[in-house]
Amino acid sequence: MSPIWTATLLAGAGTFAMRASFLIAARRMTTVPPWADRVLRQIPPAALAALVVPALVRPEGSFDLYQPRLAAGVLAALVAWKTRNVAATLVIGLAGLMAIEVVV
Repeated sequence: MSPIWTATLLAGAGTFAMRASFLIAARRMTTVPPWADRVLRQIPPAALAALVVPALVRPEGSFDLYQPRLAAGVLAALVAWKTRNVAATLVIGLAGLMAIEVVV
Protein backbone atom coordinates (compact mmCIF):
# COMPACT_ATOMS: atom_id res chain seq x y z
CA MET A 1 0.00 0.00 0.00
CA SER A 2 1.35 3.43 -0.91
CA PRO A 3 2.02 6.09 1.75
CA ILE A 4 -0.75 8.27 0.30
CA TRP A 5 -3.36 5.56 0.83
CA THR A 6 -2.06 4.91 4.33
CA ALA A 7 -2.32 8.61 5.20
CA THR A 8 -5.80 8.82 3.67
CA LEU A 9 -7.07 5.81 5.61
CA LEU A 10 -5.53 7.05 8.87
CA ALA A 11 -7.05 10.50 8.37
CA GLY A 12 -10.44 8.96 7.66
CA ALA A 13 -10.24 6.72 10.73
CA GLY A 14 -9.19 9.68 12.89
CA THR A 15 -12.05 11.81 11.61
CA PHE A 16 -14.52 8.99 12.21
CA ALA A 17 -13.16 8.45 15.73
CA MET A 18 -13.50 12.14 16.60
CA ARG A 19 -17.08 12.30 15.36
CA ALA A 20 -18.06 9.02 17.01
CA SER A 21 -16.57 10.12 20.34
CA PHE A 22 -19.14 12.91 20.57
CA LEU A 23 -21.96 10.43 20.02
CA ILE A 24 -20.57 8.12 22.68
CA ALA A 25 -20.04 10.94 25.20
CA ALA A 26 -23.36 12.68 24.44
CA ARG A 27 -25.18 11.08 27.36
CA ARG A 28 -22.66 12.43 29.84
CA MET A 29 -22.86 15.89 28.30
CA THR A 30 -26.65 16.33 28.59
CA THR A 31 -26.39 18.17 31.89
CA VAL A 32 -23.92 21.00 32.04
CA PRO A 33 -22.96 22.53 35.38
CA PRO A 34 -24.43 26.03 35.94
CA TRP A 35 -21.00 27.69 35.94
CA ALA A 36 -20.17 26.12 32.56
CA ASP A 37 -23.55 27.14 31.17
CA ARG A 38 -22.88 30.78 32.13
CA VAL A 39 -19.48 30.67 30.47
CA LEU A 40 -20.77 28.96 27.31
CA ARG A 41 -23.51 31.57 26.89
CA GLN A 42 -20.83 34.26 26.50
CA ILE A 43 -19.13 32.64 23.51
CA PRO A 44 -21.51 33.78 20.70
CA PRO A 45 -21.48 37.48 21.68
CA ALA A 46 -17.70 37.40 22.09
CA ALA A 47 -17.23 35.79 18.67
CA LEU A 48 -19.57 38.32 17.06
CA ALA A 49 -17.75 41.21 18.70
CA ALA A 50 -14.41 39.81 17.55
CA LEU A 51 -15.67 39.91 13.98
CA VAL A 52 -17.57 43.21 14.02
CA VAL A 53 -15.41 45.58 16.08
CA PRO A 54 -12.28 45.36 13.89
CA ALA A 55 -14.42 45.98 10.81
CA LEU A 56 -15.79 49.14 12.44
CA VAL A 57 -12.62 50.67 13.89
CA ARG A 58 -10.07 49.42 11.31
CA PRO A 59 -11.87 49.35 7.95
CA GLU A 60 -8.75 50.20 5.92
CA GLY A 61 -6.27 48.43 8.17
CA SER A 62 -5.43 51.40 10.37
CA PHE A 63 -7.18 52.56 13.52
CA ASP A 64 -9.74 55.27 12.64
CA LEU A 65 -12.51 56.51 14.93
CA TYR A 66 -13.68 59.24 12.54
CA GLN A 67 -15.24 57.33 9.70
CA PRO A 68 -18.84 56.65 8.61
CA ARG A 69 -18.83 52.90 9.20
CA LEU A 70 -18.22 53.29 12.95
CA ALA A 71 -20.94 55.92 13.34
CA ALA A 72 -23.45 53.74 11.49
CA GLY A 73 -22.40 50.75 13.61
CA VAL A 74 -22.98 52.68 16.83
CA LEU A 75 -26.38 53.82 15.51
CA ALA A 76 -27.32 50.25 14.60
CA ALA A 77 -26.17 49.00 18.01
CA LEU A 78 -28.39 51.57 19.75
CA VAL A 79 -31.37 50.56 17.62
CA ALA A 80 -30.73 46.87 18.33
CA TRP A 81 -30.42 47.55 22.06
CA LYS A 82 -33.62 49.61 22.26
CA THR A 83 -35.88 47.68 19.87
CA ARG A 84 -34.45 44.11 19.81
CA ASN A 85 -35.64 44.08 16.18
CA VAL A 86 -33.21 42.72 13.57
CA ALA A 87 -35.03 44.25 10.59
CA ALA A 88 -35.12 47.70 12.18
CA THR A 89 -31.45 47.42 13.08
CA LEU A 90 -30.48 46.56 9.51
CA VAL A 91 -32.67 49.20 7.88
CA ILE A 92 -31.69 52.04 10.21
CA GLY A 93 -28.03 51.05 10.24
CA LEU A 94 -27.82 50.96 6.45
CA ALA A 95 -29.87 54.15 6.07
CA GLY A 96 -27.61 55.85 8.61
CA LEU A 97 -24.49 54.70 6.75
CA MET A 98 -25.86 55.99 3.44
CA ALA A 99 -26.84 59.32 5.01
CA ILE A 100 -23.46 59.75 6.69
CA GLU A 101 -21.64 58.84 3.46
CA VAL A 102 -23.59 61.55 1.61
CA VAL A 103 -22.73 64.19 4.23
CA VAL A 104 -19.05 63.26 4.44
